[in-house]
Amino acid sequence: MSTSGSSELGRFLSIADAAQMLEVDAATIDGLIKSGELPALRVGDTGPWRIERTQLEFWIDFRLEETRRSALWEQGEFADVADFSNVTRLGPRRLHP
Repeated sequence: MSTSGSSELGRFLSIADAAQMLEVDAATIDGLIKSGELPALRVGDTGPWRIERTQLEFWIDFRLEETRRSALWEQGEFADVADFSNVTRLGPRRLHP
């Protein structure tokens, strides 16, 4: 991975690139892929795994939100159920236009 920044990387990341971005070892990323938690594609039948950059960013955002909600729950200082659901204060999210 280039040390000058992730913007130089293309659309897809290797396991090593993703591991470096998250500061974990490659085995951790491999485990997330094999468990289905982190979407990835395999190049060929036995080739290397590739992780789409946007999927990794989505996964990071999801985990951050999950951590935030868990902390609120453990503190017991939440305002209402909307803090823990996909329901906004204006109403439920529309799934279809």
